[in-house]
Amino acid sequence: MSSTPSFASDFYKLGPVRRLDRWLHALPHPSLVVEISPAHVAAARWAKVRGTLETYAVEPLPTGAIVPSPVDANMVNPDAVRSALRRVFSRVSDPGAEVGLLVPDPVVRVFILPFESLPRRAEDALPLLRWRLKKSVPFDVEETVVSWTRQSGRAGNLEVVTAVARQRIVREYEEILESFGAHAGVVLSSTLATLPLLEDRGATLLVRMTGRTLTTVIVQGPNLTVYRSTETPSESGLVDAQAMLDEIFPAIAYYQDTWGGSVDRVRISGLGAREEVFRKALSGELKVPVGGLTETEEALMLASGAKDLMRSNLDPLVGWMLNGGS
Repeated sequence: MSSTPSFASDFYKLGPVRRLDRWLHALPHPSLVVEISPAHVAAARWAKVRGTLETYAVEPLPTGAIVPSPVDANMVNPDAVRSALRRVFSRVSDPGAEVGLLVPDPVVRVFILPFESLPRRAEDALPLLRWRLKKSVPFDVEETVVSWTRQSGRAGNLEVVTAVARQRIVREYEEILESFGAHAGVVLSSTLATLPLLEDRGATLLVRMTGRTLTTVIVQGPNLTVYRSTETPSESGLVDAQAMLDEIFPAIAYYQDTWGGSVDRVRISGLGAREEVFRKALSGELKVPVGGLTETEEALMLASGAKDLMRSNLDPLVGWMLNGGS
């Protein structure tokens, strides 16, 4: 259910749930997934046996080669990106006809919209969603790709989790792949791809930083309840712990007001050498356990290859595998 075939057209049952109702369960799920981020280009090829990593490669990008934005051109130095991708593909073998493509969080805006009802037919639902999004996105909604899924709110009301991106921005990333004969069967933001690593019980706060982008997510069981992505003044190695808390607090306050409770745990990712500083700050303020994504119940059950990826801060590649059970 999307305005373009390449954008993740139906999240199916959004949420970090296990067993049959995984994210993207009903979507194409290529065995090769590529992440293009401001810091690197990475790819992993997963075997048919779920959780088995066949091969992976990662190549750094020069600073400023990609500047993520929902509005403006992202590929500042496309030749550098293409060169890194060429080296990655040389190590993971032929990319094949279709790959999963993970893009930076700022490219994809995520909203949780209340509705009394929404038509089941995509061609009827899409105009309503674009009308609701019109005042919420910094670009013309008619030039966007839109994806959505339904979930039940706390009171059983209909909520529609909606992801929207500017079409020409998505095409920048797709065209880089196409220059190597590959096609993006599914496009997803890196944090959305990561969420299946979270616990599917209680309320979990994810604090994930990539470059200067801080993405804050709260999931309650199978529900996505909060999704907030902001730009910080500096990268994780320099950002002040209190400044990070100030960015996170609005998401926590919203969750408390909406769901009438506190989060049960915090998971953090991408905080680098200062991770312990942020752990102590979050634990001190929220009074709940704080741990890395490698410490989740799902992560602890992973095979060694997947764990190696996570230790290299390549969580989205692992989350992609869990999304569809390759």
